[in-house]
Amino acid sequence: MSDKPLGLDNGLTNYGDFDFARFLRRSFARSMGISRQMLDRPVVGIAMTPSGFNNCHRYMPDLVEAVCRGVLAAGALPRPFPTVSLGEVFLNPTSMMYRNLMAMDTEEMIGAQPMDSVVLIGGCDKTVPAQLMGAASANLPAVQLVTGPMSTGRYKGQRLGACTDCRGFWAKYRAGNIDSDEIEAVEGRLSVTAGTCAVMGTASTMACIAETLGMSLPGTAAIPAVHADRLVAAEETGRTAVRLVDSRIAPSDVITRKSIENALRVLLAVGGSTNAVVHLAAIAGRLGIRIPISRFNELSDETPVLVDLKPVGEGYMEDFHAAGGMGALLRELRPLLHLDTIDVEGRQLDERLAEPLAWVDRVIIRSLDNPISAVGGLVALTGNLAPEGAIFKRAAATPSLFESEGRAVVFSGLEDLSRRIDDPQLDVRPDDILVLQNAGPHAAGMPEAGYLPIPKKLAQAGVKDMVRVSDARMSGTAFGSIVLHVAPEAAVGGPLAAVRNGDRIRLSIAKKSIDLLVDETEMKRRLAEHRPPSVPARGYKSLYRRSVLQAPDGCDFDFLTHGGTR
Repeated sequence: MSDKPLGLDNGLTNYGDFDFARFLRRSFARSMGISRQMLDRPVVGIAMTPSGFNNCHRYMPDLVEAVCRGVLAAGALPRPFPTVSLGEVFLNPTSMMYRNLMAMDTEEMIGAQPMDSVVLIGGCDKTVPAQLMGAASANLPAVQLVTGPMSTGRYKGQRLGACTDCRGFWAKYRAGNIDSDEIEAVEGRLSVTAGTCAVMGTASTMACIAETLGMSLPGTAAIPAVHADRLVAAEETGRTAVRLVDSRIAPSDVITRKSIENALRVLLAVGGSTNAVVHLAAIAGRLGIRIPISRFNELSDETPVLVDLKPVGEGYMEDFHAAGGMGALLRELRPLLHLDTIDVEGRQLDERLAEPLAWVDRVIIRSLDNPISAVGGLVALTGNLAPEGAIFKRAAATPSLFESEGRAVVFSGLEDLSRRIDDPQLDVRPDDILVLQNAGPHAAGMPEAGYLPIPKKLAQAGVKDMVRVSDARMSGTAFGSIVLHVAPEAAVGGPLAAVRNGDRIRLSIAKKSIDLLVDETEMKRRLAEHRPPSVPARGYKSLYRRSVLQAPDGCDFDFLTHGGTR
């Protein structure tokens, strides 16, 4: 165990007089009504993220109270503290732009304040990766607690859950199949409880990944937000944080190359969010770990899809929890996993998976010999249009479009897309390939704009899917034949910037490639004319534009990655 002082003596403010600093800190702590006996105990920080702009975190006060209860019962002093909170749909231009800000806030507050371990409470899409990034860099003993998924609503006998069903209904509305009164009624039935999206979107994917990494307690990823067991899990998380004070198990002990590969296996097996690829790269990058595209594709070709949840299947997260959750899934994947990884409790994965499991619902969680798909839900692409890689969610795409060649219909940015996508005069056919440029990290903060809508005139004619290509992301709750995260992005002069209307593009999932069928000399000529966007003059947006990396490096800041300039 380290000789570093515990509790409130940890990291004293330096006034040039150690005893005075200790006296002053304890005096101000006493002003909060804390007894001298409690002041002598270890301190567990609780990074809490409530916000009136974050519906996923509405029950945060209850979770904080339960964590505090566990910390106190285990003999330590809980100290909740706020950090940035990112409510996915309430942020402009995109929550992705502020993930790194939250990660910086989390890292700095863990390091600056006197705590011996920390509980990280988050849920909404970017909050969990931001907390894990910050914790990995701070490397203080830490444990993750997620807020949990929503429960489903009902509409005319149909179960509804945010946000895959919202996209399905919106597509019907755009196609003219339902009217404004019906879409308004559905609006009030999609998100009916606190918690994260009810499907295997980004939030739930990251919750499953946090558990797989070993950063959250076994069995806690999928507990619904409104379930009593969510509070029980919070209390036990508080107890675990106290045990971490003695064990000194740090994030760098838990997040390793092997546990990252295990997390990728789970991502592929659940048909999870494409966003998780970027987030995992950022978390791993904080510890100097990088998984090559070739290795990602090896894992994908070896790992079957076993979980039948929306957006790639039929069930919801509450069904996954009732079906056996992560415990059941990991036991099925056991032959494919690194079993010598450890979790925050200090247990190896093989020890955990040796414990008996009461029951598994095989409708929701398939066995390894009876998969939904023999290969993983995601695949990485390369080619002359994406020399540094792109991502395709094959589990949520139309198989008949996996091998496609089509004419490019190009949108130069988000405003151009909004202005022209529903223009009746738009020159577009069902077999065309929609291309969105300048929506990557440098150009636009990499919003979830990769889910380009089907042009209205085609939607009204019954077209439900088309190949779409961009340097943007898409929501983990979305579906379609969509090539995302094209790197390098158009704004930094990547080949995507060279695409023009009428060019031919070839997509081959079999070959894991995406290519622009234009002569190399002509591509170079076009790219020589490219001019990067201007950098904002001030503030965080200026820092972001000057420092953000491309998608394969997790869109982290260059000075925050392992080995970056500090």
